[in-house]
Amino acid sequence: MPTLGIIGGGQLGSMLASAAKKLDIKTIIFCDDKNAPGQKFSDKFICADYSDDKAINQFADVSDIITFEFENIPYETLNKINKIKSVLPHPSVNKIIQNRLFEKNFINKLNIRTTLYTSIKKKSEIFENQNFLPGILKTCTLGYDGKGQYKINSIEDLKNLTINYNNDYILEKFIKLKKEISVIITRFESKQYEIYEPFENVHEDQILKNSKIPADISKENFEKSKLWTTQIAEELDYVGTLCVEFFIDKNDILYVNEIAPRVHNSGHLTINAYNVSQFENHVRAVCQLKKIKLSKTSNAEMINLLGNQITLYKNKNLKPNEFFFDYLKKEIKPKRKMGHLTILKK
Repeated sequence: MPTLGIIGGGQLGSMLASAAKKLDIKTIIFCDDKNAPGQKFSDKFICADYSDDKAINQFADVSDIITFEFENIPYETLNKINKIKSVLPHPSVNKIIQNRLFEKNFINKLNIRTTLYTSIKKKSEIFENQNFLPGILKTCTLGYDGKGQYKINSIEDLKNLTINYNNDYILEKFIKLKKEISVIITRFESKQYEIYEPFENVHEDQILKNSKIPADISKENFEKSKLWTTQIAEELDYVGTLCVEFFIDKNDILYVNEIAPRVHNSGHLTINAYNVSQFENHVRAVCQLKKIKLSKTSNAEMINLLGNQITLYKNKNLKPNEFFFDYLKKEIKPKRKMGHLTILKK
């Protein structure tokens, strides 16, 4: 079996390492955080800055195949590693996804609907594009769980916002939101996939609160969301697990919100509600192992445990249909994802 290198040691890296262990695959985590919880689940841990050439070479030398747990790893790091050992999904995917403007343009070129948007490079351009208000101003790069995002209902709001106009932004026009869903797909090679049914998601303060299956959506949006996700994965020539997040408006119109080129928070319930989790499928795809036909074993709801919520579950007596996951993070912080609870339902 190959040795799998994983860049990033958060909870997604931890769950990838756990899935690999089930398949007798050794893992090495490379992360810039000495307290990364992933080290508790991997066979080896390398802690260094993502620009450290010596550490990059050491990591590549001891790995056969390399993947990553989050998309904001510098493209330069992924590209350097890819010249030594194969990185999957390919770093070219991240070059598109790491920039929200490039990502939206890519999606629209596939004739897939997104919200209306425009590029913003200076403050005056917001005044020139008031037809995109009310809207949300997002940094083109970085930003996660609501960071680097500013809600703007009208030009008057700019007086109360501290925005660094040295960054490039994208301004997205608000829609009348009915609900949010996501679709997770694992692509093994050309036209070879396993796709999970859509998850219905609830966010609070722009952080995922809970996800459930089945999603309460129309058959048309059920099928269309899966079709669009498949088209995106195929066009990217993607290998591994990918998530597409969607909006559904009050008129039941579907929009792609964004692409996450990795395993995804909304798919944690697949560990308990499917025969093969999103994490195992990702490992299978990047390590070129046999594809197993997906089957759902239960309906389910996943609840994120943020900050001190984790303490309520550490010693709780769980019901047979409840599954608690502690991410073993060293420090509890408000709104930090500390663990999750999955509840299986009929």
